[in-house]
Amino acid sequence: MSTQSLDGAQALIKTLDDLGIEYIFGYSGGAAIPIFDALVTVKSNLKFVLARHEQGCCHMADGYARATGKPAVVLVTSGPGAGNTITGIMTAQMDSVPMIILCGQQVTWMLGKDAFQEADIFGITMPVVKHNYLVKKTDDIPRVMREAYHISTTGRPGPVLIDLPKNVTQAPFAGDMDPELDLPGYQPQSGFEIESSDIDQALQLIHKAQRPVILAGQGAMISHAENQIKQLAETLRCPVTTTLLGKGILPEEHPLSLGMLGMHGTAYANKAIVGCDLLINVGSRFDDRIIGQADKFCKDAKIIHIDIDPSEIGKMIRPDISIVGDAKTALVEINKRISGLDTAPWLEEIEGWKKKYPLSYRKQGGLRMQQVIDELYQIAGGDAIVATDVGQHQMWAAQFYKTNSPYKWLSSGGAGTMGFGFPAAIGAAFACPDQTIISISGDGGFQMTLFELATAALHKLPIKIVVLNNNYLGMVRQWQELFYEDRKSGVDLEGNPDFVKLAASYGIPGFNIKRPADVRRVLKKAFEVKDGPVLIHAECLKTDNVFPMIPAGAALEDMLTEPPKTKMEKPTGST
Repeated sequence: MSTQSLDGAQALIKTLDDLGIEYIFGYSGGAAIPIFDALVTVKSNLKFVLARHEQGCCHMADGYARATGKPAVVLVTSGPGAGNTITGIMTAQMDSVPMIILCGQQVTWMLGKDAFQEADIFGITMPVVKHNYLVKKTDDIPRVMREAYHISTTGRPGPVLIDLPKNVTQAPFAGDMDPELDLPGYQPQSGFEIESSDIDQALQLIHKAQRPVILAGQGAMISHAENQIKQLAETLRCPVTTTLLGKGILPEEHPLSLGMLGMHGTAYANKAIVGCDLLINVGSRFDDRIIGQADKFCKDAKIIHIDIDPSEIGKMIRPDISIVGDAKTALVEINKRISGLDTAPWLEEIEGWKKKYPLSYRKQGGLRMQQVIDELYQIAGGDAIVATDVGQHQMWAAQFYKTNSPYKWLSSGGAGTMGFGFPAAIGAAFACPDQTIISISGDGGFQMTLFELATAALHKLPIKIVVLNNNYLGMVRQWQELFYEDRKSGVDLEGNPDFVKLAASYGIPGFNIKRPADVRRVLKKAFEVKDGPVLIHAECLKTDNVFPMIPAGAALEDMLTEPPKTKMEKPTGST
């Protein structure tokens, strides 16, 4: 097909194919018909997946990107179709996930006139994207697509939305299929421009430390710095804690791993942060979930902050030394010049905390989410890809499912998006068809995107769909119990469906677990299903609580390791 015979939509599909895009997750509609038609008329390597909701499309593309580091494309129609992507776009933006969203739009001469299914998606999404476009000239399509890919994947990654009026995509194309990018104002930090003086100052602090801790975040994961993190930790004999999205950057079975820190992190990780004299932050933005009370965070320690985004330096915590650049590049330079530290007394102290404050749960008194997650880990191992929803189960999964490889833990961090886990697992299953994929959701979050059972069933994706059902919005109920005198409001999920029968209606086999003694047997039976998805429904205790816990806005020193014996003041921050 020559460029002389292309229309705008066909030029778009050819450009995506040239960029190496593998998957498009979408839902059709009138304003996007030219683009969907081009998927048929243009020969390409693109694979299209029809989801059941536009939010599901975004979470699938998100899961694909987190598992591979490569962007996928979302394709939806105008108006409500585009509007339904907002939650998924915000989720990707908050967690620095590359994604390209293509929205059909009303014809250009009807913009601003309240035409059928018209919405200003350019204006609506401006706060939740890395960048966005409204394309008004057909010949601009290849350039805009290439710019969107470049912006999405360079510097700090993020979602880029492109609004495409119908007359623009169906008009003849007469432009250049390989145009130059026109981005004079976009100069992302490449990672190769790190100031040597910053490295020198960081090394001076490192070699003076006696109680160092490495904090690894999503930025270290995006940078593929797992080998450099491990080298730094083992050379210095320095413990490593991670954010929720950093899980797996160092194997969590490694003796230097402290697990996750913060609001529901391990007690020993939080105590190490309180007691350290040097914190080396690699790719974490010092979010509110991990710092607690900012003025008390690491108040007796020196802080080195490595981040590719200069806007994050000093935003929450003011470091002593900042290194702006790619995490892997910075660590390569540091690792060239470091020498070992005498941290034996520090590691011994941390080992004492691990013994005194282990992660644990009771196996009496009913089925607990922790046990199901722990058994999942024992059966599947730390190299399975795990996608979680948001809430109590997410925190217990972060605690009890040890992740031993990078890019295997998919969870909504900054946005805290319920409904994320299951469609993200679908995206990961397309990305990594030979991997074990586990979706862990609560009954609340699962019901927000459960319609994607159709997508999983249709494509015979071998996902283990675990629904941990306590018939409550558990995390909110926990806060109401601890801080609002147990006044339950808006948290009782009375009327939940029979999840196993629901799965059966999609042709998906299901298993029920009700007793602690049945967990391992039923999970093993579910894992024997290989030719498609399987749903495991666990009927769990209704009123179990997640500990350790740091109330929002409190300091890490105020961590609760067990239920409080006195009335708690209302927290100053959000759940």
